[in-house]
Amino acid sequence: MRLNEDPTAFEAFYRRHVDAVMRFVVRRVSDPHLAADLTADIFLAVLDSAHTYVPARGSEIAWLYGVARNVVSAQHRKATREARTVVRVAGRRLMDDDDLVRMEERIDAERRMRGALEAMSGLPEGERAVLELVAIDQLTVTEAATALGIRQVTARVRLHRARRALENVASPSSVYMEGRA
Repeated sequence: MRLNEDPTAFEAFYRRHVDAVMRFVVRRVSDPHLAADLTADIFLAVLDSAHTYVPARGSEIAWLYGVARNVVSAQHRKATREARTVVRVAGRRLMDDDDLVRMEERIDAERRMRGALEAMSGLPEGERAVLELVAIDQLTVTEAATALGIRQVTARVRLHRARRALENVASPSSVYMEGRA
């Protein structure tokens, strides 16, 4: 069938079958606007798949109904997916612009945190432990020394070494570098 190459042939095909296709569709959907859209979609699909029609396998109308059935079935599957989505979202508050801004800020903060943690992973265990307690857990150097069972002077030296090492790496957030003294 050369429907996609010959506008006159397509017009004749359309006129011959549009009423039958419309009846086929309205038996399967109740919305008149959707029926009109699906009928148009069916004839667009006919143009796309006209090369697949083989007259020896059956009548033109049988082939056309096969195309119509596929288009209508695809619409039903789409409607089912949309209904499931509505049920899943129902009762949940959707994100507004302020929520999106806060989410982006969190992602950026976490990205800096991941960078800082990655940089810290290269530190010797003792230096990393002091830095984590002071910079991340917000303990004082004295509290960190107590938690680690080391002297306060040792904790200060390790913290100084850790900070100096991190200054030489990609710049992690100053929050993770400073902490409380």
